[in-house]
Amino acid sequence: MLNDRASTILGFIQRFTREHGFPPTIREIGSEFGIASTNGVRYHLNILVKGGHLKRSGRISRGIGPTTPFSAPGIPILGRVAAGQPILAETNHEGRIETTELFGDPRGMFALKVRGESMTGAGILPGDYVVVRHQERANPGEMIVALIGDEATVKYYRPREDSVELVAANPAFEPIVAAEESDFRILGIVKGVIRTIGR
Repeated sequence: MLNDRASTILGFIQRFTREHGFPPTIREIGSEFGIASTNGVRYHLNILVKGGHLKRSGRISRGIGPTTPFSAPGIPILGRVAAGQPILAETNHEGRIETTELFGDPRGMFALKVRGESMTGAGILPGDYVVVRHQERANPGEMIVALIGDEATVKYYRPREDSVELVAANPAFEPIVAAEESDFRILGIVKGVIRTIGR
């Protein structure tokens, strides 16, 4: 698992490489992050190399390279999720969102495009992307992506004694109640929202 600084540096190297066609030098990385010592930059690069994220050639000024192509970094968009009544969970690959600098290590995370208006009170609008960390457990009150049968939805998680309530953030929508014996499971915890303007 990368620390926050190493994850942020990796995101910078990826972005710089895509924009310029070549990787940054150690001094350029240091300048970007206010690291005066080249040894300080090398420390974080060594973490990335040991983690298998980068390879380096010490004999070349711009000798930082990816272990895999930078053409598809970030969090995969796996489909769409309802913020209204549940809909069929689509699993079509729709591209990727680069969010390393926002969320850290993208492993174990995915994004879903929101449909419906049941979470508008939480600032989640139709067309937004929710960024989700995959896990099968949640604390009461957390915002989750839940799967009921083959249908997925984003809601607040409210476990009860013999059922689970999936609560909207819009008073126009009634809670969805899933009985214990129903085919209900948690896909992950919502960690953030990404919105584009003028879509």
